[in-house]
Amino acid sequence: MKTTKIIFWTTTILIFLFEGVMPAFTSQTEMAKTGIKHLGYPEYFGNALVVFKVLGALVLIIPNVSRRVKEWAYAGFAFDFIFASISHFAVDGIDIQGFFPLIVFAVLIASYVTYHKIQRYKNIAL
Repeated sequence: MKTTKIIFWTTTILIFLFEGVMPAFTSQTEMAKTGIKHLGYPEYFGNALVVFKVLGALVLIIPNVSRRVKEWAYAGFAFDFIFASISHFAVDGIDIQGFFPLIVFAVLIASYVTYHKIQRYKNIAL
């Protein structure tokens, strides 16, 4: 169980940093705005995306949030990573920018699987 908790917190903190902290501090930079435009999205979409990323990251990192809300946050991030990858492949072709969201998606999957292992253990221990 200790290893599972270490994997959970490591992967969840990585998601929190990558999807919560980084967008909060970099979303209004020229590079971020150019990136959103490059993919063909309007600027307001990038702003809405940042708000939901920060909220979702907080949901994942705060322990006492309900399971249902955490499930929605995991699902939202899964859609985000999958569609980010599709957007990059559609606009730029096959390159590293298209694969990077899938790598982060793998980290999210590890967080999700270990989260459920911990929850299952809590239910058995009761």
